[in-house]
Amino acid sequence: MQALRSHEQIRDVNTRYHDVAAATYDAKWGIDFGQVGQSQVLGKVRKLIGPELDTGFAQALEIGAGTGYFSLNLLRAGVITGELTCTDISSGMLSVLSGNAARLGLDNLHTVQSDAEALPFEDGSFDLVLGHAILHHIPDLDRAFREFHRVLRPGGRVVFAGEPSFIGDRLARVPKRAAIACAPLWRGLLGAAPAPESDPAEHEEHELEGEVDIHAFRPRDLELVAAAAGFPEVTVRGEELVANWFGWFNRGLEASAVADDVPMWWRRYAFRGYLRLQKLDERALEPHLPPALFYNLLLTARRPLSS
Repeated sequence: MQALRSHEQIRDVNTRYHDVAAATYDAKWGIDFGQVGQSQVLGKVRKLIGPELDTGFAQALEIGAGTGYFSLNLLRAGVITGELTCTDISSGMLSVLSGNAARLGLDNLHTVQSDAEALPFEDGSFDLVLGHAILHHIPDLDRAFREFHRVLRPGGRVVFAGEPSFIGDRLARVPKRAAIACAPLWRGLLGAAPAPESDPAEHEEHELEGEVDIHAFRPRDLELVAAAAGFPEVTVRGEELVANWFGWFNRGLEASAVADDVPMWWRRYAFRGYLRLQKLDERALEPHLPPALFYNLLLTARRPLSS
């Protein structure tokens, strides 16, 4: 948790950071709307809801949709069968999302600039409320989960993925620090020049980036906040351990160099290795180790039919 700030300050810095980051966000994080990206998103959701994924959801709401990675991939895959509503606190992110949707030929969606803690929708409007890497940005999670519960129809689901775990976030510091230490040698072996000083916009983005992540969760934390909002049965799973270490180490190395100097063979190695280690995590580690050890937490719950 960052030093104590007002909820208004937290919302302001999140809005400013994501507005600045929007234009280069997809490239920075490797956002993909093709087969690989779709497979990644479907895999995360299937871990939580199983065969229900194949039934689909008619009306879906994404919280903190960013550039559309999660919900646009679900829409393309036919998991969202009707209308998709995408919200974000950042108008810059929603502008990029709209451009992505147009490029992909998706027109059964609309965007709404909105705070997660005060959703401008009627009670019982959606069958699915979802999000990816968003809960850790929200200052008042209790209020937000009450809103998720309110706008869900009875029997509807919440699905959230990509949330940092308290222990996993701290474990990830090891490969990040190792990358800093190894970067000069790595650049020398590849003949890559050091990354130049950032321009003013990138500097502002970097300065704000350290301020926007305000939570790292223990699984029980998420279970309790969802239960207090009216979700009686909550499932929290862990995802990515060795893949996360591998990914953060390689990302740290690559960030230290001029992008054009990083050879394609290295990028293929890093990407394919990450995907293979994801499979190792999924098959060998996730079924057996406590969720708290993994870098990402995934959550699902259902609004009771009688509520």
